Amino acid sequence: MIPPRIKKIEIKNNYCIEISYVNGEKRLYNMEKNLTFDFYKNLKNMSYFKLAKPVETTIEWPQGEDVDPNELYENSIVIE
Repeated sequence: MIPPRIKKIEIKNNYCIEISYVNGEKRLYNMEKNLTFDFYKNLKNMSYFKLAKPVETTIEWPQGEDVDPNELYENSIVIE
C-alpha cells in the first residue's frame, strides 16, 4: 500500500511528529526509537530535528535523513 501524501507536520515533544495527511487523517509518529540508529544521530539535536519537512509521503531532514513512508504511516497512531 502506498501511504497518502503528507499535507503538513508539526514537531511535538519527545521526538514525536504530528502528521496531517491529504486524506484528512492525523497521526502521531514517535521517532525516539529511530535515534538508536547511526543514520539518525543528527536528529538527537532537537534544533536539527525541528528542521523536518514533509516531502510527498515521507519526512526528510536537510542532510538526507528520512523515514520510510510505510514505516511512518503504519507505525503511527491515529489521533483524528
